Amino acid sequence: MNIPDTYHVPVLLHDSIDGLNIKPDGVYVDVTFGGGGHSREILNRLGPKGHLYGFDQDADAEKNIIGDERFTFVRSNFRYLNNWMRYYGVERIDGLLADLGVSSHHFDDETRGFSFRFDAPLDMRMNKRAGTTAADIVNRWDEQRLADIFYLYGELKTARRIAAAIVKARTASPIVTTHDFINAVQPLFQREREKKDMAKLFQALRIEVNHEMEALGEMLAAATRLMCAGGRLSVITYHSLEDRIVKNLMKSGNVEGRVKQDFFGRFETPFLLVNSKVITPGEAEQQQNPRSRSAKLRIAEKK
Repeated sequence: MNIPDTYHVPVLLHDSIDGLNIKPDGVYVDVTFGGGGHSREILNRLGPKGHLYGFDQDADAEKNIIGDERFTFVRSNFRYLNNWMRYYGVERIDGLLADLGVSSHHFDDETRGFSFRFDAPLDMRMNKRAGTTAADIVNRWDEQRLADIFYLYGELKTARRIAAAIVKARTASPIVTTHDFINAVQPLFQREREKKDMAKLFQALRIEVNHEMEALGEMLAAATRLMCAGGRLSVITYHSLEDRIVKNLMKSGNVEGRVKQDFFGRFETPFLLVNSKVITPGEAEQQQNPRSRSAKLRIAEKK
């Protein structure tokens, strides 16, 4: 099967699929279908009785649907994993893969507003059919709410000053494009850290637009309930916020990281960690695919 080379290059492809320990007749879910690279590798390892469900809320991903009777595409946010599995009559799954973050396709699409490299409408919606845009947020939300977003999701120490600058700029004229947004805040960034801090700012806004943290928590909770004994969870993260949620879930069984203990003081968790240390891409992959440089892979097995 050929992987579309213009949409997205799969990160940690073999490590993440090896981590699923695929059973030929198992039921698997790829909750971040995208260009279909990971899904194709899963299908390569499934037998004729196995099945794979691929989730993606972006209409662009539908162009990459795999023509295989063992594959079902679900056009939906992965936060609704439990509902869709019930719809298809699936009570248990043998493994789930998630390649979180934003695909290279989204960053390279000049029309979507995900990157500060291009002047584009300030949109940032993964699902272009519904929801609040980034422009809606920066033009309508009050200063305190904006500051909270930039601090919580961008971990920017200058969040209050950035929010104040945005409010000041929008009183003169609406912030409609990525360049409008950049021009409003750029004077606050030190030249040597400008690109890094701008990336954090765009990340924070994107996370809020797409409710990424809430969706991730709901999906992981559903995966925990659906996973059969011996099933595997293989998750690739790209920033500390989502990595913390995944690590908490795998260690404690909940995204908050609340560890329960039994009568004898032993920790109770539904998972066993397959890799005690995170798996990161090798130097060759990092050079070939710059997006992979911040990637971390965590794998856990359901008890």
